[in-house]
Amino acid sequence: MAKLSNTETRKLDDAARAGWLYYVAGKTQDEIAKKLNISRQSAQRMVALSVSEGLIKVRLDHPVAKCMDLAVKIKSRFGLQSCEVVPSDAEDPSSTLGLAQAGASEIERHLKSVEPKVLAMGTGRVLRACVDELSSLDCEQHKIVALLGNMASDGSASPYDVVVRMAEHVNAKHYPMALPVLPRSQAEKEQLHAQYYVANNLKLAENADVTFVGVGDLGAHSPLHLDGFITSEELDELDSKGAVGEMISWAFDRNGKLLDCAVNQRVASTPLKVGVDKPVFAIAAGEEKVFAILGALRSKMINGLITNEYTAERLLSID
Repeated sequence: MAKLSNTETRKLDDAARAGWLYYVAGKTQDEIAKKLNISRQSAQRMVALSVSEGLIKVRLDHPVAKCMDLAVKIKSRFGLQSCEVVPSDAEDPSSTLGLAQAGASEIERHLKSVEPKVLAMGTGRVLRACVDELSSLDCEQHKIVALLGNMASDGSASPYDVVVRMAEHVNAKHYPMALPVLPRSQAEKEQLHAQYYVANNLKLAENADVTFVGVGDLGAHSPLHLDGFITSEELDELDSKGAVGEMISWAFDRNGKLLDCAVNQRVASTPLKVGVDKPVFAIAAGEEKVFAILGALRSKMINGLITNEYTAERLLSID
């Protein structure tokens, strides 16, 4: 059997989703169109394709079927607006393979909006991979704003900044945050935030129409530590306070509570709000991030999740 292209694979995945929604979840074609942000005619074609390609039999014969069941359970348990679960690699269930494509698909849904939107973006390896999967689009009506700075404490640029790279893909006006991720002190952070262009970016990010963030773990091999943003002493303090993860460098514990610690006092990132109505997607997976993702879900600072099958099953197994 010939290997399918990325475009063909996405088409079958979309058809499988439409087929699952129609035949398993009992949704109408109008409801499917609204959920997938497509026209009713496209929804009808996708449902038909799920049948013609043999994806629909007595059950949905596609790996997306189990993933969609997991997504429904995750969404219900954590009160999310949306959840997408991608299949895991059987040989490496903690792999992030597939997240970039799913994340790119969700980002593109918003970029294809005719109405102008502000998209706020975090940083990190997974979000960078999502941006690299984006199609070339012409999105002059949109604005892309960074949620956090793009510099380490020594002034060097972060290799995983995504805003400029994303703007190159989609031809949108962009607003990078030209300041350190973690200034040297809280006073220095306040001075930087008082600057007009920084304050303008923070306000723009705070009121974004949709937000995308990664979720990082906070162990000895965490990106924040390995990339030189936090010291070993700060990492020890985080560990002593029960830190399990971070989003745009805000550290939190297993229950999603932001910690009173040196890192959170210095972090210059846009504050994440609890219980917002606008979509805030976290894109993350992997065994080392299970408790970080759990904390993010419990924090209510996110209302959307894109993860993989293995991670979803682990999240559902924890009381």
